[in-house]
Amino acid sequence: MTTNPAVAVTGLRRSYGKHVVLDGIDLRVPEGTVLALLGPNGAGKTTMVQILSTLLRPGSGTASVCGHDVLENPEAVRAAIGVTGQFSALDYLLTGQENLRLMADLHRLPRPEKRRRVTDLIERFGLAEAAGKPVLTYSGGMARRLDLAMGLIGNPRVIFLDEPTTGLDPRSRRDMWEIVGDLVSRGVTVFLTTQYLAEADRLADRIALLDHGRLVAEGTPDELKRRIPGGHVELRFADESALAAAATVLDVAPDRAALTLRVPGDGGVRSLKALLDRLDDAAVEVDALAVRTADLDDVFLALTGGAR
Repeated sequence: MTTNPAVAVTGLRRSYGKHVVLDGIDLRVPEGTVLALLGPNGAGKTTMVQILSTLLRPGSGTASVCGHDVLENPEAVRAAIGVTGQFSALDYLLTGQENLRLMADLHRLPRPEKRRRVTDLIERFGLAEAAGKPVLTYSGGMARRLDLAMGLIGNPRVIFLDEPTTGLDPRSRRDMWEIVGDLVSRGVTVFLTTQYLAEADRLADRIALLDHGRLVAEGTPDELKRRIPGGHVELRFADESALAAAATVLDVAPDRAALTLRVPGDGGVRSLKALLDRLDDAAVEVDALAVRTADLDDVFLALTGGAR
């Protein structure tokens, strides 16, 4: 039995004058998964989030969240989602607890439910010690955690995270990753935009890649990596004579400055053994080797940035 997608987009377009920002996007995001929307600056990522969160009207096409059309039933969409944008929505003069209470009031939560949700989120996001302090005293990571907690006050089924870890240090970024993983384990669908490709690789069940307003690729991280040639074995040699001999045997141009050869390959055990056997038969000794596979950086660079 199939379930309705948490987010469904068909033929979505949006333009500003003659400038097309989204050009016929089709996308489905299953419930309880993470979709990472990637693309260069200006590709249309934030516009997509704004449309799906009812902040912006689509030019044409359809978009629904949790089965609710963003144009026909925006109130139901807003009740089902949480949004954490690129810039925090915090009042820095209020305490963390007061910010959460304010958001609970905006959601019109009954007083007992408001108290319970605020207490739960403070504990869950590790803000107990700072909850009574003004937000202006918070570190960047603490403020970002509070911002995300505010987006969850209404217990949303879908949360939009628009570059949530921009500007955070590596430890704070990993803390956010753990929070996202916890949300998904609770059945929340996460729609993530990010400039950090390692973040998408770590968190996303599927990745959608936008370029010039068009969806140029979609799939799991591994599926996208397999589309891109670039896997190779890097061989390093002790001296120039061994390097030259290996370059002749393998018919590969050497990097004389680094004393290395870059040999295309998938890094599999069989192909690696065959490569080393050829060098062994020629009595060429390898000083060190490393297997490199295509990563999301390779995917991003290969599939984006072309002419319109």
